[in-house]
Amino acid sequence: MPQGSVSFKDVTVDFTPEEWEHLDLAQKSLYRDVMLENYCHLVSVGFHMAKPDMIRKLEQGEEPWTTERIFPGQLYLAG
Repeated sequence: MPQGSVSFKDVTVDFTPEEWEHLDLAQKSLYRDVMLENYCHLVSVGFHMAKPDMIRKLEQGEEPWTTERIFPGQLYLAG
């Protein structure tokens, strides 16, 4: 039975700033490696999309979250 296409959202974990702070350095490093690898795999099989801000931040060694979530319609409330 055919399955639907995989999207970037399907292979992404999105942490809040508070959740991110509970991760240790090894967990943050693993997250960066896995998210960058997932993105590269999707691009290598022809997945076309603008590079998400989260991927740019991870490539630059920054924290992945912003005031806006990766996907439209999902916003953090800045406190």
